[in-house]
Amino acid sequence: MSFKTSVQHFQTLVTSFHPVVVIDTVEEERVQGLIRTACTDMQMAVFEWSIAQGLMRSPDSPENRWQNEYAPPGGKRGQALPKTTEPLDMLRHLQDLNFKAIYWLKDFAPHLKDAVVARQFREVTEQFSHNRSTLVISGSDNDLPAEIAHDAVHFDIKLPGPEELYNALSGVVRDLKGRVKVDLTPEDIRTLVSALQGMTLSQTRKVVSYAALHDGRLDADDVKQVLERKARVIHEEGLLDYFPPETNLAELGGFEGLKRWLSYAKVGFTPQARQYNLPAPKGILIVGIQGCGKSLAAKTIARQWNLPLLKLDAGRLYDKYVGESDKNFRRAVTMAETMAPCILWMDEIEKSMGQTSGDADGGLSRRLFGYFLTWLQEKSQEIFVVATANDLSAIPPELLRKGRFDEIFFVDLPETDERRDILAIHLSRRRQGLDAFDIDELVVATEGFSGAEIEQAVITAHYRALYENSPADTALLLTEIKRTVPLSVTRREDIQRLRAMARERFVAAR
Repeated sequence: MSFKTSVQHFQTLVTSFHPVVVIDTVEEERVQGLIRTACTDMQMAVFEWSIAQGLMRSPDSPENRWQNEYAPPGGKRGQALPKTTEPLDMLRHLQDLNFKAIYWLKDFAPHLKDAVVARQFREVTEQFSHNRSTLVISGSDNDLPAEIAHDAVHFDIKLPGPEELYNALSGVVRDLKGRVKVDLTPEDIRTLVSALQGMTLSQTRKVVSYAALHDGRLDADDVKQVLERKARVIHEEGLLDYFPPETNLAELGGFEGLKRWLSYAKVGFTPQARQYNLPAPKGILIVGIQGCGKSLAAKTIARQWNLPLLKLDAGRLYDKYVGESDKNFRRAVTMAETMAPCILWMDEIEKSMGQTSGDADGGLSRRLFGYFLTWLQEKSQEIFVVATANDLSAIPPELLRKGRFDEIFFVDLPETDERRDILAIHLSRRRQGLDAFDIDELVVATEGFSGAEIEQAVITAHYRALYENSPADTALLLTEIKRTVPLSVTRREDIQRLRAMARERFVAAR
């Protein structure tokens, strides 16, 4: 949603007699810009309140002679009205006003836990529904009492789009003029704006300023640094991990069935597909045995398609406070939408939306699952979902229904040729020449091994070689392989059951 569209949506809410609008955000700068622009067009006065400053006429509130005439003493721009810092006093003051205006209450929701404040708020709301004024509540903790939530409407301020990010970037460049050398072509600017997507305006200014000031230049080379700091910022949000295309070096041995399908699906993102009214691919579900490359597949897709990868960890969604887990999931999805086109990797999806929880979590898993299904079905942004799962029995049957995902793949233990590829990849990473090893013998010895088990055997053999100050060779690798008891042995029955369930229902990834 563009800024212009957001303003129009907000104006519609105000003019359609909504007395309470709730905005979940910590970006007060953007709330201020939204209200200022909307009210300038509608010629409505704007008042702001905070527990620190009290109630005051907004410095950029539009001129209106009628509103100025009836404004109470102290209602001048930038000057707080007396005795309005306390929430109850402020609300009683609002009840005495009789003209149409917007009243922006910052971080107000926690004060509504007081029964007297909540009652007074409801009376003000009732009055405002008649005189067409609107209360705007902003903050990050907007958990309203049920009797107030009934009359409130939530307004989403999405993360900044390209236009707002460009303006923020231009502002930083102006502020740093004369202090740093700016060498950006129009293409560099587009790349930089794209790299900034998914960040707030405040984060954008900090990241760009740091990139420019650390070496006295702002040029194309700073894009990589912006992406690195962006990854750190997103990780600190606590919901997603971010892997830029430039840092994603994943290699996937085998998986020819999956790779072939992906080469077809990629054309779904092209303008030619739009000409035929073909929707962009929604995503895939990868089910399989642990350690067989499902997670690596997600990284490889992002690398091959040159798209950013966002990983959603199920464990980070859950919060001890009621309603916070739902909000966390929505925040994660909103961030992914802002960064589209991208890959959204949902690892071990059965842990966050599985059917084994029942009512043990108060129905939270069911709510998250319902929201996810709706979003997956209706999303318009180019977000390709890669969901992975180990336990097929824990996945709700609705998720496996045809059409939820574009395709469902089953990942079995690697075959002979795939084990050869996997060994080659991991030996090459340790700077070993393949000619020094009997690859055929190693391939036979690793029958029934997962990719992760093969990798660990290679790593452990090299640890031992370093310890003994001797070269890693075939004999050393065979020793470590023989010491390993693979999952195909320890969980033989589980694997056979998984194969039986998947054989007739899903497409083989290998």
